[in-house]
Amino acid sequence: MKSGISSRQFTQLLSATPRGARLARLLAVQQLGEWGWPPSSAVSESTALVVGELAANAVAHGRVKGRGFRLTLTVEASGTLRIEVTDPRGDRRPLVRRTASPTDETGRGLLLVDALAARWGSAPWPPSGKVVWAEIDLS
Repeated sequence: MKSGISSRQFTQLLSATPRGARLARLLAVQQLGEWGWPPSSAVSESTALVVGELAANAVAHGRVKGRGFRLTLTVEASGTLRIEVTDPRGDRRPLVRRTASPTDETGRGLLLVDALAARWGSAPWPPSGKVVWAEIDLS
């Protein structure tokens, strides 16, 4: 694992398609590997799941025709990895559904984010979008 963490950032624009969401997850794991967290590490595995869910939500719920979404990863001096997924639909903010029936096919993704991230939330992204973020402890 990395010690002596310095500030690092990775940003990539991606197409708002299932392929773009899949690529976001793969790029996140690759970038973490370059920063010293191998794909088999707990940090990388948690990040892959969180990025996969936030990117899939950006594609499913934040899509505007002709516009993509942005993935940003930042290793902060505080010892956290901040994951941000920005999409153009500020009018559709994420909500955690606390209960899902056994037959529901959707509605559990943000529960996974809530379980894996130390903190997460969303904020407006001017002029009309939103950013959904999650922080993963690196210790």
